Amino acid sequence: MRNLKDLNDDLLVRLYVGGECKAFDTLIERYKNRVYTYIFHQVHDEFVSDDIFQETFVKAITTIQQGRYVENGKFLAWITRIAHNLIIDYFRQEKAENLQSCDSQDVNILNRKDLSEDTVEDNMVLMQIHADIRSLVQALPMSQREVLLMRYYKNMSFKEIADATNVSVNTALGRMRYAIINMRRLASENRVSLTV
Repeated sequence: MRNLKDLNDDLLVRLYVGGECKAFDTLIERYKNRVYTYIFHQVHDEFVSDDIFQETFVKAITTIQQGRYVENGKFLAWITRIAHNLIIDYFRQEKAENLQSCDSQDVNILNRKDLSEDTVEDNMVLMQIHADIRSLVQALPMSQREVLLMRYYKNMSFKEIADATNVSVNTALGRMRYAIINMRRLASENRVSLTV
């Protein structure tokens, strides 16, 4: 039995393409700290960093499975570029959502809901959102629900989730991805709003 940790990145990618999932787990283990640190230093938010980190590896898996990964001996640079592009997408989206013109005389930029205290109505809406989220989580297939609960409610890393559920990190990432996709679909189908 060969030790995957001793193999170079390109060989690990080739093994993964050939069906050996543990090869990609080795790549994740090798670079997860550096990729996560890079993301966190850009966005300065733990939850956003977790989301972008997860999306980075899901996108890498998808790209490799589609045969679009080009071997050049620089897997870390490639995966970091994916993370960088996702960070840029995140900031573009944030900028678009928060853009407000103050040229108009009838706009008071200090009169914003996020600068005020919560009202009773806000708290009731928030309670309803939490109830809706619990319902959506319960509607997920067991394998997806299990990963989601471990990640968001128990704060477990994907490596810890993989170990606890006896699957590869790749499978745990995939289950999380499908859980989020399914929750968005269920929320849309049931016209559930998850924002205040």
